[in-house]
Order: sequence, then C-alpha cells, then structure tokens
Amino acid sequence: MPATETFRIPKRREHAPTARQRIRKALANWGITGELADSVVLLANELVTNAVTHCRVSYAQVEVRLTLQEPELVLEVLDPDRDRLPRIHDSGPDAENGRGLALVEVLADAWGHRQEPYAKCVWARLTLAEGMARVPAGS
Repeated sequence: MPATETFRIPKRREHAPTARQRIRKALANWGITGELADSVVLLANELVTNAVTHCRVSYAQVEVRLTLQEPELVLEVLDPDRDRLPRIHDSGPDAENGRGLALVEVLADAWGHRQEPYAKCVWARLTLAEGMARVPAGS
C-alpha cells in the first residue's frame, strides 16, 4: 500500500516554504534523505511556485500530494486554474525567471500535467533505487 502525504496551502508565495518543510518531513519519515530528498524538495518548490504564481483563481488553495509506492515517488501539485497548462519556456541567459519547468524536466524521470474536473495537476515522478525508502507501517 502506498504512503501518501497530502496538504493544502493558500495560493500565496509566502506559503511555499511551508510546502517545502512538509515535503522534507514526509521524505525523512520514509527514510529518503540526502541528494534525493534535496531534488524532491527542489521539484516541489518549482511546481508550487508555478502554481501560486500563475493560477488566476482568486483566494485559491494549492494542493500538494507526495506518494511513495516503490519503486516510484510521485509529486503532484494541483491548482484550480485548470485551463492554464504549463509549458517549458526558452528563457534567455539574462531572464530572471522561466526556467522552473526546464529544471523539473532535468530532475524528474518523467513529468507532465492533466486536467481534472475542477483543477489541473502538474506531476513529477522519480524512480527510486531498490531499498531506498521504507513505507512506515500504517501508511
């Protein structure tokens, strides 16, 4: 049975650190630390930042789901702006932003998005090395 951490944050940039902290704590509880945990937290930061920055729905919440079902770890970030789909931009060397999804593409084994009835979900999947994580009993 998979282990899952799901939570919501207000669609405001100042809540992105809360998402990073919750993700890091869940990963530590599952025995995922070090470089892999850093990569997942960075992925979460990019996807959450994109959601809070680009979602055009006022007073929205962003949902974050992290699921461990060996051998995969899946991060999903949902926001209610279901018709505004993400795309990678070709940012110039002097651009101050626009590289988040390019970073996601490099860090994740796969990533994508889907439209749900009332939200869009942007997801990233990582394949774990055998025995890298432990799913706690009761998860």
